[in-house]
Amino acid sequence: MIASMGLFAVEDAFVKAASTSLPVGQILIMFGLGGAVVFALLAAMRRTPLFVRDVLSPAMRIRMVFEIIGRLFYVLAIAVIPLSAATVILQATPLVVVAGATLVFGEKVGWRRWSAIVIGLIGVIIIVQPGTDSFSALSLLAVIGMIGFAGRDLASRAAPKSLNTLILGFYGFVAVIVAGVLYALWRGETFVIPDARATLFMAAAVGAGVTAYSFLMKAMRTGEVSAVTPFRYTRLLFGIGLGIALFGESLTMPMLIGSGLIVASGLVILWRGQKRGAAR
Repeated sequence: MIASMGLFAVEDAFVKAASTSLPVGQILIMFGLGGAVVFALLAAMRRTPLFVRDVLSPAMRIRMVFEIIGRLFYVLAIAVIPLSAATVILQATPLVVVAGATLVFGEKVGWRRWSAIVIGLIGVIIIVQPGTDSFSALSLLAVIGMIGFAGRDLASRAAPKSLNTLILGFYGFVAVIVAGVLYALWRGETFVIPDARATLFMAAAVGAGVTAYSFLMKAMRTGEVSAVTPFRYTRLLFGIGLGIALFGESLTMPMLIGSGLIVASGLVILWRGQKRGAAR
């Protein structure tokens, strides 16, 4: 999970860099095609059929919808708001996943972890700052993307066991293509021929994204969701570091306070999950 989060942050940085010269719809389509081709080739090498009956299961269809929502809105977010801000908001994903796991999978979450979830969500509100002069509606793009990714992760957990990481990865990137096509049609975007710099950025984003995606799916399908997902908070460190180092971003006091609450909530959830596991 930690390796996945670091690579996702690298992917975000390359996508943000490419967004300065490429339209968002084209970025999604190029990224989705690159990832789908890589997973298709890996599946062919291992003689893993991609078109099996289980890909039409209810869980996979739900996963596709959430994947489209998550990818589209998060790419929009990192294109128009600071990478560090989008990354911090995304850290609420584990909170939503743990809360959702109680409803979908019947995992037991005590009052301490519920309290941590609430505190973490308060941290997100502090970062977004609704109702203040500092509030930007564009930050809600990252919030919607976060909800999409949480739904994707929960659906991945519920996906049939016959579908391995290669199949999940392939259809995950197919969903990115769909998101790009839908957005391009809605916006009426005109595609451009990418220059060498943009092509390099997209190729690097695909490489980092495919590897990160594989690690994420493996993590989400191994062990208890509420014990695994808190490690997603490491993405905050990677994302903020890259935002400051590459894009000259700075941290505001609300972002620092909100991040602290989110990280503290994640640590509490992790500690309670480990304690519960040791008691079994």
